[in-house]
Amino acid sequence: MPAIRPRHLCSVAAALVLTLTAPATAATAAAPDATAAALREVLFVGNNWDGTADVIKSSGDFAKVGRINVIPDKDARMAAINADPIKWIYFMAIRNGVGEGHDQFADDMYSTPDGRSVVVSRPSFADVVSIDLATGNINWRFAVSGYRSDHMAVSPDGTRVAVSASTANTVHVLDINSGKQLGSFATGDKPHENIFTKDGKYIWNMAIGDVNTDLDDPGWDWTKGDRHITVVDATTYKQVKVIDMRSRLDAIGLKDFSDAVRPAVFSPDESKLYFQVSFFNGFLEYDVATDKITRVKTLPKNPATSEDRTTWVNDSRHHGLSMSPDGSKLCVAGTMDDYATVVDRATLQEGPLNTVSKPYWATVSGDGKDCVVSESGADQVTAIDFATGKKTVSVPVGDHPQRVRLGHVLNNWTGPATS
Repeated sequence: MPAIRPRHLCSVAAALVLTLTAPATAATAAAPDATAAALREVLFVGNNWDGTADVIKSSGDFAKVGRINVIPDKDARMAAINADPIKWIYFMAIRNGVGEGHDQFADDMYSTPDGRSVVVSRPSFADVVSIDLATGNINWRFAVSGYRSDHMAVSPDGTRVAVSASTANTVHVLDINSGKQLGSFATGDKPHENIFTKDGKYIWNMAIGDVNTDLDDPGWDWTKGDRHITVVDATTYKQVKVIDMRSRLDAIGLKDFSDAVRPAVFSPDESKLYFQVSFFNGFLEYDVATDKITRVKTLPKNPATSEDRTTWVNDSRHHGLSMSPDGSKLCVAGTMDDYATVVDRATLQEGPLNTVSKPYWATVSGDGKDCVVSESGADQVTAIDFATGKKTVSVPVGDHPQRVRLGHVLNNWTGPATS
């Protein structure tokens, strides 16, 4: 009998549950003016597989400032999981599916406006926690609906955090200081990326569907679930608009493209949305006013990358997208092709293909000069100069860095007293 592929385990988990029971840069928590002098801007790097977050300088040499243990309550959480057969099934499915044989302990994170805490989503524990940066202790914990937490976004004023509950097709919006739920809304299947508009009025959520099956051929695309963008009012959390890229892709002849929108970034005036989709080595441009895809950029393939789609991690080909503050350049993480490149937004001409190992995310440095990508295959983050398109520096971090977010800590902070 052939071995069961790990990618099937989430589907197996769902079936067992039925038997047993019969979710960039622009959303940075801003430092309040009254305390800005006491704060230091940093980058938080979430090391998903070892349950830590490295805190590094936000620009320049990106030197390490400190490290945080984001699973100080691991023993208690594991005891609760082991006592509940359903939770245990999902925990193991995450480990052997999206976790590639590892637990997922640090997906996304944002600091509070006062720089005293960091809020972290922990997929394997299906929760969001606030950790005191001085002590390393947990301030509050919010258990998401279902069995897995994912990407987050913070409101422009830094007071609210939105988190995707990926198995419940729900986004929770929490008070960042208290952890109290302020509202929630329904999404498509497997909510992923969240983006607050810069005025804080709307939240865009991208649902990516089932990325853990082997039915990756375009002919089986319909099995991947209901994938669409949900736009909601960020005050009432009521749905404003639903955008399914399927019809938009079909309209320009891209019928074989997946409509699973992955990382995305708005232009500075929010008139254009740039986004990646499953299986595609490149990105697309969407005009918000006309509701149409206006340009498609195909980026080079790495000849060494297998063309077997089932070998691509979680249906990704490219996963990670950021934009320079002036809107002139895009930075693309070519995840399965092992490179990152800067693309001119006007001409869509790519620059040098910088060799990096399984880049998982792209963000912007604090001074806006560099694109910073997480090299999940090399356990480091690398800065690429927007002006030259060339790599400038790499900094070692923990096991499997994923999300990289700008935030703040107190000026004299070098790590929790308990770490």
